[in-house]
Amino acid sequence: MAGLRLGPLLRYVDWETASTATVWIEADRPCTAEVRCADGASGSSPTFAVAGHHYALIVVTGLTPGSTTAYEVLLGDRRVWPPEDSRFPPSTITTPPLAKEPDQRTVRAAFGSCRWAAPPAPGHHSHGPDPAGPDALDTLAAHLADDPGAERPDVLLLLGDQVYADETSQATRLRLAARRDLSEPPGPQVADYEDYTCLYDESWRDPEVRWLLSTVPSCMIFDDHDVMDDWNTSEAWLAAVRATPWWHERIVSGLMSYWVYQHLGNLSPAELAADPLYAAVRAVPDGTEALRRFAAESDAEPTRTRWSYRRVFGRVRLLMVDTRAARELDEQRRSMLDADEARWVREEALADPGSYDHLLIGTSLPWLLPPLIHDAEQWNAALCRGERGGPKGRWARFGEKLRQRSDLEHWAAFPDSFRKLTELIRQAGRGPDAPATVCVLSGDVHHAYIAEPVWPTGVPGGAPEARVLQLTCSPVHNSIPGALRAGFRFGWSRAGRRLGRLLARHGRTGTPPVHWHRTGGPWFGNQLMTLTLHGRKAALTLVQATATKKGAQLKTVLDRPLTDNHGTAFGQSTKC
Repeated sequence: MAGLRLGPLLRYVDWETASTATVWIEADRPCTAEVRCADGASGSSPTFAVAGHHYALIVVTGLTPGSTTAYEVLLGDRRVWPPEDSRFPPSTITTPPLAKEPDQRTVRAAFGSCRWAAPPAPGHHSHGPDPAGPDALDTLAAHLADDPGAERPDVLLLLGDQVYADETSQATRLRLAARRDLSEPPGPQVADYEDYTCLYDESWRDPEVRWLLSTVPSCMIFDDHDVMDDWNTSEAWLAAVRATPWWHERIVSGLMSYWVYQHLGNLSPAELAADPLYAAVRAVPDGTEALRRFAAESDAEPTRTRWSYRRVFGRVRLLMVDTRAARELDEQRRSMLDADEARWVREEALADPGSYDHLLIGTSLPWLLPPLIHDAEQWNAALCRGERGGPKGRWARFGEKLRQRSDLEHWAAFPDSFRKLTELIRQAGRGPDAPATVCVLSGDVHHAYIAEPVWPTGVPGGAPEARVLQLTCSPVHNSIPGALRAGFRFGWSRAGRRLGRLLARHGRTGTPPVHWHRTGGPWFGNQLMTLTLHGRKAALTLVQATATKKGAQLKTVLDRPLTDNHGTAFGQSTKC
């Protein structure tokens, strides 16, 4: 008799027909998984096998547009979800209305990144008060479960570090130690696919998070900790880690597990039906070798795989961009995105102007950083490519050491990519069919802020009419040392800007294509941002999970309109 090991996760809800969704589950043995909805909608799928684990992504059809319907999961003939003793409301699937005017549908997109399922060991303990503070996803789940009238997000955008392969908790280390000798490399970090399953167990079996992900659709993209801290920082970093005896298994298992646990659910039913790897894995009793071969080839030749994807929510277009696996690391051609990936992003951003009112670009790494950090990363990139003393010189060697030690690997550390993304955003936000907003959604840096670019007067092509914003929100559940908090604050200060200009002058980095200023934050804590988009109108909220005598509560830190009541952007992104 099959049992439910993990899930269900409600992943994709179709906004075009409003009648289809996908639900992901992991069972403990081969079986047929079925979803039955209270309104009569249903779907079923046999499980597929990877490394002794059994999964299904069930396509649910026949949903009623503009409705919320409870659902249950059956394995074979036995109901396994919801549990009989569940303290949570029924899991539901909510579909958007098929309005005659689709621009009148409201879209609520919550986003954040960086979630410890449990504090890592050593130095932290899984018992007693959480040193990282209340988990924002746990707290959101409790809020939604306790208040049936609370507004639920239409989608949850998880922007990286859903699991931490290099920072495992005490509980996970005990599970790993039962399988292998932790005194051998990579020690208490994740080593293989089975280790990765332990991370997802710990993260998604959390009762609050399990219920939340069963009832709020989610879109996901990886960041470095899903594989390893500073993954693909540089050519030198990659060469060094590839020389270790454990890395090949780590990266192959990381990509395999990401494909199973995160990537598949990002795809629409049509994309799943056209995916040759998905078909190959499902066509055999054990899909491990097919998936393993794919992962190894994707690591050896990243251009063969696209992890980025596009989603459409009415007149809201979301581009989730892979800023880790798609990098070009050759120092003289260094790029955040390889040529094919950059072309795809550009085409998707600029296609069908006028068909969307809001463009969301999900990138785990911020486009606009505190100015000092931006200038430091550009300066460092200049040193590493040999602007001072050549590519083999003392400054280049110093720059590489500093880059790896200080995590200097955001968009600013790829200067040509930064300029191209800036120009793409300018073009996407300009013209007679320009959207109301272009928002870059990011995480990674363990604090939240809002930054707005200012284009110089006379910029070729003109400044965008859309309101352009860098919206950064992290962590969901993590911590940040006091020294780093002070550093981020200093990075936004006038003194920090002056220091940054000195570094830029030394690195001969030239004039940036755009300037920017902070219009919100920095905020520190476990937090989530939510964009509410209705027609051409947009508003932003930021909530933090705070500990109170009554338990963890969501505190609203920011509630701000981004456009006026007519959907016109506030302010103008030009400077005389």
